[in-house]
Amino acid sequence: MGGETRTQRGPRSDYPLQAPKPVGQLIHNIYKDRISQFYSGGQYEHQNLRAMMNEAVVSGEPHVQLFVWHAPDQTRPTFKNATSQEFTKTKVGEWFGPSWTTHWFRVILKVPEELQDKRLLELHWDGNNEGMVWNEDGHPLQGLTGGGERVEWILPDSFRDGKEHTIYIEMACNGMFGNAPGGDSIQPPDPNKYFRLDRAEIVAVDPDARQLYIDIWIIGDAAREFPQDSWEQHKALKTCNEIIEAFEVGNRDSLKTCRKIAEEYLGSNVDSAKVYESGKEPLVFGIGHCHIDSCWLWPFAETKRKVARSWSSQCDLMDRYPELNFACSQAQQYKWLKQLYPSVFERVKKKVAEGRFHPIGGSWVEHDTNMPSGESLVRQFLYGQRFYESNFGRRCQTFWLPDTFGYSSQLPQLCRLAGMTRFLTQKLSWNNINRFPHTTFNWVALDGTQVICHMPPAETYTAEAHFGDVKRSMSQHKSLDQDATSLLVFGKGDGGGGPTWQQIEKLRRCRGISDTVGLLPRVHMGNSVDDFFDKLERKADSFVTWYGELYFELHRGTYTTQAKNKRDNRRSEIVLRDLELLATIASIKDKSYKYPKKEIDDMWELVLLCQFHDCLPGSSIEMAYRESDEMYSQVFKTAASVLEDISKVLGFSQVQTTTVADGAALNTLPWHRKEVIDISENEAAVACGHGPLLKLRTLKMSEDMPLVSLSQASKNVFVLENDQLRVRVEAGAITSLYDRTAEREIIPKGQKANQYVIFDDKPLYWQAWDVEVYHLDTRKPLQSGETEIHEVKKHRASLITKTKISEKSSIETIITLTAALPGQQSHVEISSTVVWHETMKFLKVEFPVDIRNTEASYETQFGIVRRPTHYNTSWDMAKFEVCSHRFADLSEHSYGVSILNDSKYGFATAGNVMRLSLLRSPKAPDAHADMGTHHIRWAIFPHQGALSHVTVRKAAEFNSPLKLASAAAAAPLADLSSPPVYLTPDSSEALVLDTVKRGEDDEDVSRGELPVKKGRSVILRIYDSLGGRARGTVVTTWGVAKVSKVNLLEDELEEVALAEGGRFAVDLRPFEVATYKLQLA
Repeated sequence: MGGETRTQRGPRSDYPLQAPKPVGQLIHNIYKDRISQFYSGGQYEHQNLRAMMNEAVVSGEPHVQLFVWHAPDQTRPTFKNATSQEFTKTKVGEWFGPSWTTHWFRVILKVPEELQDKRLLELHWDGNNEGMVWNEDGHPLQGLTGGGERVEWILPDSFRDGKEHTIYIEMACNGMFGNAPGGDSIQPPDPNKYFRLDRAEIVAVDPDARQLYIDIWIIGDAAREFPQDSWEQHKALKTCNEIIEAFEVGNRDSLKTCRKIAEEYLGSNVDSAKVYESGKEPLVFGIGHCHIDSCWLWPFAETKRKVARSWSSQCDLMDRYPELNFACSQAQQYKWLKQLYPSVFERVKKKVAEGRFHPIGGSWVEHDTNMPSGESLVRQFLYGQRFYESNFGRRCQTFWLPDTFGYSSQLPQLCRLAGMTRFLTQKLSWNNINRFPHTTFNWVALDGTQVICHMPPAETYTAEAHFGDVKRSMSQHKSLDQDATSLLVFGKGDGGGGPTWQQIEKLRRCRGISDTVGLLPRVHMGNSVDDFFDKLERKADSFVTWYGELYFELHRGTYTTQAKNKRDNRRSEIVLRDLELLATIASIKDKSYKYPKKEIDDMWELVLLCQFHDCLPGSSIEMAYRESDEMYSQVFKTAASVLEDISKVLGFSQVQTTTVADGAALNTLPWHRKEVIDISENEAAVACGHGPLLKLRTLKMSEDMPLVSLSQASKNVFVLENDQLRVRVEAGAITSLYDRTAEREIIPKGQKANQYVIFDDKPLYWQAWDVEVYHLDTRKPLQSGETEIHEVKKHRASLITKTKISEKSSIETIITLTAALPGQQSHVEISSTVVWHETMKFLKVEFPVDIRNTEASYETQFGIVRRPTHYNTSWDMAKFEVCSHRFADLSEHSYGVSILNDSKYGFATAGNVMRLSLLRSPKAPDAHADMGTHHIRWAIFPHQGALSHVTVRKAAEFNSPLKLASAAAAAPLADLSSPPVYLTPDSSEALVLDTVKRGEDDEDVSRGELPVKKGRSVILRIYDSLGGRARGTVVTTWGVAKVSKVNLLEDELEEVALAEGGRFAVDLRPFEVATYKLQLA
């Protein structure tokens, strides 16, 4: 352009006049295919790099002596117990089993003189199953995976003395993914699987060969995956072929030559963490992770060992790789480690203190978020954060749920209330209908609360740290216009394991390529997840937003599979809520009664564990459900014992029969109730009031005007009627439901409600998990048999119908109408007993209603989610099966119908047809899932007006029926006929006082995990249930000195004005969850 000084170089003086030989262009596909031959097994493995990997190998006696003890049955004995047994001689080539058994090996190693000065000595042990290396003093050292993965254990330098040294190896007869037969890991486990010990040898590894293997692996990936029109790809291909040409079998100096060639592409620092010190700005941040399913294709009992194996391996890797930072979640797993493997726990604590091992997630387990109640989600955070704080001195900032099957709309609010501002997942990358549009965004809850959400664009939480994983961290990033950085979560997972040395070495080379050649996004190691989110938080104001639930367009069958497990979950949540309320009242009434904190903690921890995302959803093997059955049994047993103690303090007892004069009804819900309750086989009374014990009143009735009637209109046609509803039942189905008060027919003409329908249920692959949209095309109504009169009493009438499903399965259904009480909306209750022995079928019950709305409402945690009833778009159609808690509702402006249930979570509303999912019958991974007899209750609840507090309360009442009680004296009945804490009648009816419990760290309650707080306190949790500004007043008869608004962890946020008479105001945003601490005087 002017002004430049150009330097001209002269021609080469030695450039030949004539071409000495023909030189051809590299044929890309051939030269690319050649690369993998250089390091792969097969016909060339004795002539390629594999032939040079080891300098020497010794096995057998006297260098490797093997002795074994077989643990009986499926026991998992401790080190002390196992090593005190009598061991017998064994050898490589022997088979061990069957599935789930344990075998302990005493391994005596003696390094021969010719190996003692070798650069790297390892024990290579491959039993084709999982194992743990222990030292002679009983400390776990490192996990083993088997089948060619993580089979190396580095011998300590002290073993290089030519003397015998003893270690122990604990062999678990299961693979990393359980014991499935063949190659399909989700099939039910083979109970008779045996494992061959293939290798037990001392190996002198050639470090140059090992490093060259990683070099050419990664450069080869660049040759395969970089665009062919880039010079970076051509250079990678050329470098690989130069390495191959320079290699000579048997010449170890050639390995160094090959590595020197690799340096031209990788840079000179890939053999150490210095590679990350170039000062250049990275975009991809690698974090080691080890996702361990607390149960899945293995039982809970095996997970406890997986944790020790995996985390001891990671501590070992951290000692060798200073850049490795490792994040792992699930407080329950840390507690198992602390209880069962204290030396490993101390090793982990040391790494946590160093800032290398990062407890993350803030929850007790990586739980399902669709089905647990709101209070269960709170307790996941409460128990998780308290464990982390008491054991590691700090709480988590990031909620971590990479593998859960959809995310509740209230999670951002609960996260913030638990001290977390960030959330990581990636599961929505599995959507099989629509592609989720964001990588990094602000996720907004029902109440408007937000958290920063990041979904790693590599779209996995178990990345192998391949070249392609780093590349996809940019190419699949969907938020580049806001922020181009991402997390790469790498390490063996699901069955545990975590990062391997190979993965860490690969990332070093990926960084080397970025700094030396370019084109690959620059990856960095050495930071934590919190470091990554800290940077995002600074610019989060500009991020896009996503409002409401993160609905997962897959695994919709998990709302239904394993019905008993889901029923036990619902039941246990209710039991714990009741116990905490009553125990709080008892501990304040009688100071000699100690609030049963240990028992409550033990029960909650079991319930929270069973909410793990492969347990509650129904996607684990049969063994896991035997364990969860035992856990729930323990919960209910403990609950009964605690309730018995409470009853003595409060002066009541539960009874089966009583009289109006002597009886009462036990109530644990926080509003006025008025219900009919049976007091004997043929008598009923009205329970009325709003305290823990409701007084009984005589149910007024006359012979001339029965409260409920049952008549037969014709053969197999019956009519049930009370003051509010008239129900016509034909052949077991409801053909008319007429609201006498509203003068409105609810069932469309010619249609049938409470109609059982069955569907073929063969998903594309994930049997227990999925129900696909095409199952709707296979709908088949079930024809019922004859209907008969089941019961006719003055206060209740019912019909019974038997329905044949197949030769092996049937349903017995009881439709009941109870007397209507003034001021109380009546409902039709249905109870069914299903004998279920089907294969790949899905049973549902339908309710066509004469209601029109493009959205239906479903109860979720602390609120309501509205979802489409149409299929306008693929996003709408994707929600053909959704999660619902105690009710689903379809309403117009002035009228609606709610379907209540006592134990179900799957639901759908298509047009005007409401459909409750009852039972599935998948055959993998549990071949017997849901087989047997099931008892299920639901109800049709028509209501005037749109969805309101009437449905919210009726659904809670349906799940918490009144229990008949007897007061020991008049005083307890008088004391408990009014609640000690309640919302005043003029408060918003949308407010729900959901939880009453004692403060975690009260001096008379604390178990000492965290500092004790003086005095006594009561915690109240209140939420708005309908989605509007909700104001009210709380009144308590307890002497209160101070009221504070607190977070879920019971940290005080602000003081609340306390008025005379123990009153204070509440003012909540739509769907806000508020927690208050009442400091007692």
